[in-house]
Amino acid sequence: MSSPRIEAVDILARTLYGEARGEPVRGIEAVAAVVLNRVARAESRSAYWWGATISQVCTKPWQFSCWNPGDPNREKILAVKPGAKAFNCCRRIARRAVAGTLKDPTGGATHYHHIAAAPAWARGRAPSAEIGNHLFYNDVE
Repeated sequence: MSSPRIEAVDILARTLYGEARGEPVRGIEAVAAVVLNRVARAESRSAYWWGATISQVCTKPWQFSCWNPGDPNREKILAVKPGAKAFNCCRRIARRAVAGTLKDPTGGATHYHHIAAAPAWARGRAPSAEIGNHLFYNDVE
């Protein structure tokens, strides 16, 4: 039986792998910061939307596409094992995030999208950061 901390590291690492494995380290850290920022917001508000823990935030339906049923990344994140170079990097970042030692390069972002995407929720908003191939936003409720 694993501890909540070990579970949080594993689920966050898999989320980072599914969402940002092709990004530079800073880009993977930025996605981890989004998860942590959502957890922090859930502590100050109702946790109904995002969840109250790292594991809940990562796996909440329709929040991180890699966990969505039918998403091609879902099979990859469930099958990846320690030893894969990109996954090991994601695990190191996830351990730092869960330990509380990860710095937030996003300016408090709770949302992000690929630079080639144009989601409706981002219209009219200025990103708080552009890191790798993602734009990050800290003004989305």
